[in-house]
Amino acid sequence: MTRPLRAAAHIWPGGAPDYATWRAAVLHAEELGADVVFGYDHFHAPAVRRTATGIELAPEQPDLNHFEGWTALASWAEITTRVEIGLLVTGIAYRNPDLLADMARTVDHISGGRLILGVGAGWYRKDYDSYGYPFGPLRERMDLFADGVRRIEDRLDRLVPPPLRPVPLLIGGQGERRTLPLAARYADIWHCGLEPAVRRRKDDLLRKYADEAGRDEALIERAANWSGPAQADELRADGATLFVTELKPTPAGYDFTGLRDLLAWRDAAR
Repeated sequence: MTRPLRAAAHIWPGGAPDYATWRAAVLHAEELGADVVFGYDHFHAPAVRRTATGIELAPEQPDLNHFEGWTALASWAEITTRVEIGLLVTGIAYRNPDLLADMARTVDHISGGRLILGVGAGWYRKDYDSYGYPFGPLRERMDLFADGVRRIEDRLDRLVPPPLRPVPLLIGGQGERRTLPLAARYADIWHCGLEPAVRRRKDDLLRKYADEAGRDEALIERAANWSGPAQADELRADGATLFVTELKPTPAGYDFTGLRDLLAWRDAAR
């Protein structure tokens, strides 16, 4: 299956001077030519350090200006006209899965069929503790995730009216025992932010699990993080077609340099 290269802007709200600045950034990303605009599903701005194998929590996790993702998505559905929109990714434990499916269907209708439903098991403990959600051991959170994905799929099939299109399900994560088998069985898009050599091994496992589930792995779009043209060329050779660049706010607003570089690479590589 041949897929077009796509560029996504992952626009963080945490630390934005105000909501208007975040909103304007979404519109500007669409104006620049992004194919997808993502927010995230956190209640605080995650304070993390990225490593070659994932992310680590920073010792200090200060509170910053912040806004909730799903209510913002409903607004983005109204103010944008072309880009697909979603959250990278929704924490499955924060909402009843059947309600989440209904929320997704509603935003899908508001947007005219442009929603991507991103889901994950959740990981940022501060969100859980401060909002009163139990932060169980990983096994329990993965059990909730697996059950939630099944319930979402079932509820989407039963809603009246149905979504305007089959809502693409994006599963984010790299866990080899639980996340990758779920992605192989259910995901339309798999997002993994690892560097190419590690990611390649995860992708091999995804293919294996898809085959075991009786599913064509080519049905799963591969999404990766943007770290410049050289790495993107390598990831593209491995099958990635959706590239995501993070836009984090500063007191002066957002810097779109990374998105412009990604768009230039996308256009030259098409």
